[in-house]
Amino acid sequence: MEAVKRLDAGFAGLPAFEPGVPGAAGIAEALKVTAGKLQDNYPYFHPLYAGQMLKPPHPVARLAYALAMWINPNNHALDGGRATTAMEIEAVAEIAAMYGWKDSLGHLCGGGTMANLEALWVASQVHPGKKILASTQAHYTHQRISAVLQLEFESVPCDSIGRMEMNALSRMAAQGDVGTVVATMGTTATGSVDPLPEILALRERHGFRIHADGAYGGYFALAENLGEEASRAFARIGEADSIVIDPHKHGLQPYGCGCVLFRDRSVGRFYKHDSPFTYFSSAELHLGEISLECSRPGAAAAALWTTQKLLPLERGGEFARGLETGRAAALAFYERLGKDERFVTAFAPELDIVIFVPRARSVSEASNLSRRIFDAAAKRNLHLAMAELPTKFWDANLGGMRRDGETMTCLRSVLMKPEHLEWIPRIWDELSAATLEVLGEQNTSRVAG
Repeated sequence: MEAVKRLDAGFAGLPAFEPGVPGAAGIAEALKVTAGKLQDNYPYFHPLYAGQMLKPPHPVARLAYALAMWINPNNHALDGGRATTAMEIEAVAEIAAMYGWKDSLGHLCGGGTMANLEALWVASQVHPGKKILASTQAHYTHQRISAVLQLEFESVPCDSIGRMEMNALSRMAAQGDVGTVVATMGTTATGSVDPLPEILALRERHGFRIHADGAYGGYFALAENLGEEASRAFARIGEADSIVIDPHKHGLQPYGCGCVLFRDRSVGRFYKHDSPFTYFSSAELHLGEISLECSRPGAAAAALWTTQKLLPLERGGEFARGLETGRAAALAFYERLGKDERFVTAFAPELDIVIFVPRARSVSEASNLSRRIFDAAAKRNLHLAMAELPTKFWDANLGGMRRDGETMTCLRSVLMKPEHLEWIPRIWDELSAATLEVLGEQNTSRVAG
């Protein structure tokens, strides 16, 4: 409220007036009803929620967003959001600086899907009619976006650790009809990082654009505890032609806050359009002139700008340590799983996502047990996720398990909250208890049978 008073003081020269508030007398009751409705959610904010990639916004982001909503700015044009436009330009420049870009073009948008749409749309203007390639583990939106753009899309096979397979990419690129290759910097299923240095080498030979989809993993460019291969990839992300990152994932922001960046500012020419009413208040750049979206919340820019002032995007800083702690949690959880005969692990996590299955006589039985453990863990307030992934991700550790399926339903944990590290013992205890319960039921069923 002290901040609100300061904000109000900036408009003290206006004549006083009392705004009409329809339904004012019922606001408190309406909020109570809403609070009750919102209880029907998983506890995304709690460390025992270790399922999907849901990370609570930082308190300063929530407060800055709420503060900006007293004005409700629109960052489409300077007329609608002068202050928040400046905040967005500054905040986006700070994100670009993580990748060594000093004179790039970029802006915020509703999320990774919209950001990837813009990146691939620009790519389609640079290489009209040419094919878009992404790995089989890339986000499904790339194929959808290609269809929207009426461009051919083709999936590149992955290797046994979820990364784009380079021999396959080399053969496909050699056909000469590839305009853009999407390098996924942290897949949403496993957190695998495509081998960007090798993709860059192929670009030198074949001339395609590289779009780095860092919607999930983009902030890990700041982390100093990555493995060798992931470190090599992130060290060269600044050589991509475009980058997408989602501040509403690891960036501590509320939904929806995505960001698209272009290394070459001149691609702004593809957005050129005229509006009879929007762009006459200033000769300066309006964000709506470099965006496919029109109206966008200036509050999202205020929240991001404030968060980055409190927690700068720098290696070794407090923000970066939060990323490193999440990765440490994933490694600790992976180590426990690997030492327990009840579970089969896939490859070691590259970021902060762990995938595993219960040991069983066959792939199909392991899939069934995964579903049952998922339900049993939820009853103990431990919330995991499930994913359907290629069986080959586990090939090195399956032993005598019968391979009666090309894919397997696995359990998946996204350990992206810094608090997850200290909660690993509790997470493990609940998982272990749920697994004992399910395996006990299974053994009883077998004896009865």
